[in-house]
Order: sequence, then C-alpha cells, then structure tokens
Amino acid sequence: SYHTAVAATNKKILVSPLQGAQQYLSAKGQPTFGFTVQWQFAGTAGPGTAHSTTAFVGQCFVDRHGKETLETVWLLREGVPSRRDAWKATRVGTSIFTRM
Repeated sequence: SYHTAVAATNKKILVSPLQGAQQYLSAKGQPTFGFTVQWQFAGTAGPGTAHSTTAFVGQCFVDRHGKETLETVWLLREGVPSRRDAWKATRVGTSIFTRM
C-alpha cells in the first residue's frame, strides 16, 4: 500500500493499493523497478472508484555506506469525463524516496 500527504486535491487521500515488480538484483545491486498506485479518496469506495492512477519507474541506488535511494519518474493519469478533456489528464514528474 502507498500513503502520501502530497496532492493536488482538497480531498483526503486514503492509503491506496500499490502493485509492482523489481528486477532481480544485478551484480552491482542497483535494481530497476516499477509500480502503480490506484489513488483512493475519502468519500469513494469499491473497485473502479479511484480518480487517478500513477505509474512509477525507477532504480534503487545504494551508496558505499549502504544508504538506499529510489529515483523515479512517474506518470499520473486523472479520470476525465470525456475524450475532449484528455489533453489535460496526464501529468509527469520525478520523485526521490529514501528510507526513514
């Protein structure tokens, strides 16, 4: 599951389902990975009610002290009412994750 406090909405974001895959560790231990998040918001329930989905792809880098950093690029697709609005439905960005 995925939980975030970062959003471009006033709706409360709930802990959201996450599915992903990781490449088998290479000899250098810097695997690539990908995962998707189906965002769930307060006031909606059940399958098919997510307002948007984000696909993340990236790589895990481990420094010489063992600190892991996940560097990702993401695409977020927001549901829109018609094809006419599709032009504004996709955002792209980057995120860097570190272990807390």
